[in-house]
Amino acid sequence: MKQKDDHTAHPVLRHWREEVPDDRLAHLIRDAARVLTKSMQTRLSEHSVSFGHWAFLRVLWVTEGLTQRELSDQVGLMEPTTFTALKAMEALGLIERRFEDGNRKKVHIYLTPKGRELKHVLIPIAEELNEIAVRGLSESEIKTVHRAMLAIIQNLVEAGAV
Repeated sequence: MKQKDDHTAHPVLRHWREEVPDDRLAHLIRDAARVLTKSMQTRLSEHSVSFGHWAFLRVLWVTEGLTQRELSDQVGLMEPTTFTALKAMEALGLIERRFEDGNRKKVHIYLTPKGRELKHVLIPIAEELNEIAVRGLSESEIKTVHRAMLAIIQNLVEAGAV
């Protein structure tokens, strides 16, 4: 039986610490994102929210009334994928779609009270996970990682990779 405190027992940690400690940064970022995503998925599922819906909720908690296309753009997904997710979220009672100004082509997305209330439940969970993720890092190290990640994104955007 694996010890819970044996951090090297996890395959991702073993891979990076023992097998390829100097592998490309892109792979390390991908693995960190994958582990964070899996951790968040587990926590969200306890509240019957899928990770796919999480991205839409985060945007809608800031700005409601976006069109389906605007929401797709902000989340970074194709419209058919957004349509499918929003259909499921509507069935769960998290969002409602409305036509405004008599325009039957543009659908605007709004949270229901249930969707709005989830913010008070899920944001603290995400904040706690973030605290866990940076445990043991100094404020300076956290700021350095933040700056470095933003620089990587900027470099890729400027190079036309996105």
